[in-house]
Amino acid sequence: MRIVIAGGHGQIALRLERLLAARGNEVAGIIRKAEQSDDLREAGAEPVLLDLESASVEEVAAHLRGADAAVFAAGAGPGSGATRKETVDKGAAVLFADAAVLAGVRRHVVVSSMGADANHQGDDVFDVYQRAKGEADDHVRGLDALDWTILRPGALTNDAGTGLVRLEARTGRGPVTRDDVAAVVAELLETPATAGLTLELVAGSTPVSVAVKAVAGN
Repeated sequence: MRIVIAGGHGQIALRLERLLAARGNEVAGIIRKAEQSDDLREAGAEPVLLDLESASVEEVAAHLRGADAAVFAAGAGPGSGATRKETVDKGAAVLFADAAVLAGVRRHVVVSSMGADANHQGDDVFDVYQRAKGEADDHVRGLDALDWTILRPGALTNDAGTGLVRLEARTGRGPVTRDDVAAVVAELLETPATAGLTLELVAGSTPVSVAVKAVAGN
């Protein structure tokens, strides 16, 4: 498959790129800074220089045409203010999904956040983030032209992945390693029967491939 990843230099994205490339896929990662290119190449991905906060839907679609799947793994990141939660976590996610529709790329996986909710209350930056992610997820779920899967991981850690997770519509809060998030996204991309599902993910006791097959009904 050819897979295009938004937020290509993110911690989950770099892990995902390595996994997908190792499986023989053609991977491209969208990045904002040219100096990030070598890290993507080292991970086995083609760097695509494009700023999702300023690009048009047509410009993004041009990089998606011919792809078999798209993954939104971008984020404003810790330390960013409320404005960038709106422009990246919501705006870029909406733009990327609309561009996938325009480019005819049906398979679409979003790395969201546990607790994402368009109706989330509060004025702190984290509250804005949860609303932005929720609004973006709602937009994606409203696009009939996409075979979408929304993945909502719990608290992310940099511990070594275990390959053991809990993946369900509702898991309750808990930690999960970035390694295991990447592994689940890679498996979701190969399991089209997970389209139309919004899933929560935390550490657990079920092997990744088994967990994904279970939610797919296999």
